[in-house]
Amino acid sequence: MSNSHYPNRFRQRLLSGETLIGSWCALANPITTEILGLAGFDWLVLDGEHAPNDITTFIPQLMALKGSSSAAVVRPPSNEPVIIKRLLDIGFYNFLIPFVETEEEAIRAVASTRYPPAGIRGVSVSHRSNMYGTVPDYNASVNDNITVMVQIETQQGVDNIDAITAVEGVDGIFVGPGDLSAALGYLGQPAHPEVLKVIKFIFERATAAGKPCGILAPVEVDARRYLEWGFSFVAVGSDLGAFRNATQVLCDRFKK
Repeated sequence: MSNSHYPNRFRQRLLSGETLIGSWCALANPITTEILGLAGFDWLVLDGEHAPNDITTFIPQLMALKGSSSAAVVRPPSNEPVIIKRLLDIGFYNFLIPFVETEEEAIRAVASTRYPPAGIRGVSVSHRSNMYGTVPDYNASVNDNITVMVQIETQQGVDNIDAITAVEGVDGIFVGPGDLSAALGYLGQPAHPEVLKVIKFIFERATAAGKPCGILAPVEVDARRYLEWGFSFVAVGSDLGAFRNATQVLCDRFKK
């Protein structure tokens, strides 16, 4: 049985610098994720950090994206090898690791996604990702088909940006504007001029290191700005935001 994740097309497109438009999946629901998968986004983040997701809610969403042109990206709740191992085993190939602040943390993130000797991923004979033991070349080829993107969202992460971008296996740098703005003293102001200055610095350092840079920008003017700067993977919204906004507009149309 072949594995449709080889080669990892999303990883190829990311590393080639192609502009990839994405969205967040925060509703932890296979139906809304399936609908997002029909829209034509290049990638979708299934969020395990700030959404009520776990292993048992991720699997139906992965099933719902079968046949979709949208690549599934998972954000684990933390940069923790056991959590990452379980997400690999259920079938994720693309990882957005939150709260990476140091070179050592970036190295650990990559190592968590690789089988030895390249990393520390635990070995299971049969799991969903190797189609329950029916993919003969899985162990030999999976390491080369995992995408690791790390989030910079603190001052320490900014200070260590050059060391983080230099880590082999870090495929992309992602700016977390909410946490970054809070860390810089501008909570709730991700578009504050001082925050934008730091975001641009992260982008410039990532670009200098040859690493694609991404960001979450649910406000259109922000997304357009970052795309103009040259950000190559940008999340322009979320299922939660789209549903919340659309239902409010619909209600207000008739009640006001």
